[in-house]
Amino acid sequence: MAKNVFEPAYDSIDAQLINFLQEGFPICESPYQQVATQLGLSENEVLTRLQTLLDDGIISRFGPLYHAERMGGALTLAAIKVPPEQFEQVTEIVNAFAQVAHNYARNHELNMWFVLATETQQALEQTLVDIELQTGLRVYNMPKLNEYFVGLKLEA
Repeated sequence: MAKNVFEPAYDSIDAQLINFLQEGFPICESPYQQVATQLGLSENEVLTRLQTLLDDGIISRFGPLYHAERMGGALTLAAIKVPPEQFEQVTEIVNAFAQVAHNYARNHELNMWFVLATETQQALEQTLVDIELQTGLRVYNMPKLNEYFVGLKLEA
């Protein structure tokens, strides 16, 4: 079967690296060296492969996930009802806030959803107000009520 030319390429070593790193990342003085040793690679090869996977869009992010609230910060999901003709402009405004972790369109009356992460609850509330002021639109704050861990692993 022919490979789709629009699909980025990765090899079995890349797949092994992706699968391995989904299980956890060592917390030690030389974590990349430890990963390399466990996979039979050099540290430089691990670093180069990770950067290539990021550059090629095979993976979108590699880094830690922090529990903002446990570190004294604040996190929320927010939504806005954006008139379609203003969607691009509002997207630019919202994305200009460093506190916006990610922003996406939804097929819903509230058609723009984004996650805010701030150092304090007060900063979160002020950021929501600032977004309302800059967009001229109401921002709906939807803080989480419960948190559930889903151990999702996508086999490469």
